[in-house]
Amino acid sequence: MSQPQNSPAIDVIAIGNAIVDVMAPSSDEAIEQLGLVRGGMTLVDTDQARELYDAMGPAREISGGSAANTLAGLAALGAKCAFIGQVADDQLGEVFAHDIRAGGIEFGTPARAGDPPTARCLIFVSPDGQRTMNTYLGASQFLPAGALDESAIASAAVLYLEGYLWDPEEPRAAMRKAIAAAKVAGRKVAFTLSDAFVISRHGDDFRKLIAAGEIDILFANQDELAALTGESDFDAGVASLAGRVPLLVVTRGAEGAIAVNATERAEVSAEPIAKVVDTTGAGDLFAAGFLFGHVRGYSLAQSLKLGAVCAAEVISHYGARPEADLKELAAKLG
Repeated sequence: MSQPQNSPAIDVIAIGNAIVDVMAPSSDEAIEQLGLVRGGMTLVDTDQARELYDAMGPAREISGGSAANTLAGLAALGAKCAFIGQVADDQLGEVFAHDIRAGGIEFGTPARAGDPPTARCLIFVSPDGQRTMNTYLGASQFLPAGALDESAIASAAVLYLEGYLWDPEEPRAAMRKAIAAAKVAGRKVAFTLSDAFVISRHGDDFRKLIAAGEIDILFANQDELAALTGESDFDAGVASLAGRVPLLVVTRGAEGAIAVNATERAEVSAEPIAKVVDTTGAGDLFAAGFLFGHVRGYSLAQSLKLGAVCAAEVISHYGARPEADLKELAAKLG
């Protein structure tokens, strides 16, 4: 692998779905009646998206997308970030572009003319804060390799890739091209597995990327770990992956998280909060805190702690973007 050509101008550049979240409270009974998988993420087509939207109560529209949420957290902590993702030339596309730029994140991917419209995720939030997501990928699944800014990728310390976007063919090719650009420049590639259903479809691809040394930092939750490794026992799953990626980070919900590299294993407990309002974005903001610590040279334990703090902040309110001053919260860690 090539050595970095110069000091990074960008801390993290991410490629992901450019989505606007449409969120509404819902009873578990209503979720069951709609035939949805409580707490899961399901891809829906245009007709299903329309039907589910009609079934929702009063909703809030908040820019989202897993990787974009992570960048929002990173930028709030003070990192320099850039995003690559596809929106349509429509109202929701303008909302997404405005929101991400307002957060201090560079975003220059040209909007796509015509159909399909900008992606949206219809999120039903249960009384206990659990979210049931139904994602219409729309324009986001048509991100072309030609939209990549390879010079920006080469100038970033970390390229962060969203597993959700591996599903459609066009952005998958773009992400492969981005990995190659990052590796030529001697930069690190971080990958979040996103969801067990993604692994069920593309697990062989992910295992090949790991075997080829293309992934430097792998983010997973305990369900995704089991799906990727085939190990139902958590420790066995960690052991099977830990030697194959330079840095493995696994979240366990209320049980905290672990990080393992070649010489060290660190663990952190979940941060206590008064009430879980909405778990949307918990993993995304955990990754934000951890990556911020990583690019700033924090220890594994410090990076995990910052990830836990950021995750706790985002689940204390509706929406997957931080509302509190993350810099202030981070400063309290010492």
